[in-house]
Amino acid sequence: MSSLAPSPAEARIPREIWVLVAAALVIALGFGLIAPVLPAYARSFDVGVTASSVVVSSFALMRLVFAPVGGRLIGRLGERPVYLLGLLVVAVSTGACAFAGSYWQLLVFRALGGIGSTMFTVSAAALIVRLAPPSLRGRVSSAYASAFLTGNILGPVVGGTLAGLGYRVPFVVYAVTLVIASAVVAVFLSGASLRPAPGSVPLPPTTVREAWAHPTYRAVLGAGFANGWSNFGMRVAILPLFAVAALGTSPAVAGLALAVFAAGNACALTVSGRMADLRGRRPLVIAGLVVNGVFTMVVGVTGSLWLLFVVSLLAGAGAGLFNPAQQAAVADVVGNERSAGEALATFQMVQDAGMIVGPVLAGVIVDHVGYGSAFALSGLITLFAVVPWLRAPETAPTTT
Repeated sequence: MSSLAPSPAEARIPREIWVLVAAALVIALGFGLIAPVLPAYARSFDVGVTASSVVVSSFALMRLVFAPVGGRLIGRLGERPVYLLGLLVVAVSTGACAFAGSYWQLLVFRALGGIGSTMFTVSAAALIVRLAPPSLRGRVSSAYASAFLTGNILGPVVGGTLAGLGYRVPFVVYAVTLVIASAVVAVFLSGASLRPAPGSVPLPPTTVREAWAHPTYRAVLGAGFANGWSNFGMRVAILPLFAVAALGTSPAVAGLALAVFAAGNACALTVSGRMADLRGRRPLVIAGLVVNGVFTMVVGVTGSLWLLFVVSLLAGAGAGLFNPAQQAAVADVVGNERSAGEALATFQMVQDAGMIVGPVLAGVIVDHVGYGSAFALSGLITLFAVVPWLRAPETAPTTT
């Protein structure tokens, strides 16, 4: 059945979406500012590597724990207020990190930042669902992902430079930029229409149970967990160690493998969003998961640095193929007529769970079996995520 929505070629991405994309770039840049210095800053309080790692992990753990609460807040307060509140919580907690007087203060302040992070992450996803035209959901998801990717690439470069001014300076800079981003979003999203017109009956929020009843939502959760495990968690934690231990490279050169993965991701994002709108969500998700899964498995048996770069590039391209399409599929399922904070928070929580569990179990496997088995398991988990998609219906709107 044809929809009345304009075709992807005719519709334009709304201004409000571009505001969120710009904010995402600033947020990712800021996160990249503090990422290179946070472990060393924690160790400056005379603690060991394990304790410094706990500070890094506390952020992700609080994101996971607080995600359901963030979803319920969106249902009660609305997307924009929760988004702005989340940004301000991260701004205040990040600024507090700059003035931490002890390790325990730093740990608490960084953990509080995780609460704010899940608030603005889930609410940003909800805003995009509500504001993006259905026929452009793939392109919108691709633009948003590209902004975060660009920030994550450029942020550490700038952060490493600022580190020369002291460990605390990047935290101050990030806090100030978050306050500015909050003000810009508050002004430019003030006129966005998210609520029912006067006189109309407001619809109840979409529940997790309703979303779970849709096969595509269940497939998205599986792919999200695999993505968190393999690409956000295990790859970042284990790939540099593999390059140093198995290939004999320096840590700096090993980090290039992550940059090459990001480059492959960026290249795929330039076309995957539009393709998801024109050709459907399922083909892009299935193809991307297969490519990403296969080349993740191959990483563990690469015998040279250049081969590792090639495999990382292709694995990144696979991730870039399926991410915008699966984000668009979530939006298709929950729709833009109702608030869907809890359903979106569950998706975020599942992905965060994979990001936390993946590196831990992969580390255990590396210690007892080897790197090859760890990458093989991660690739298999990604390939298993394809199975639910084979039976999931296509959710992309049909255009006239």
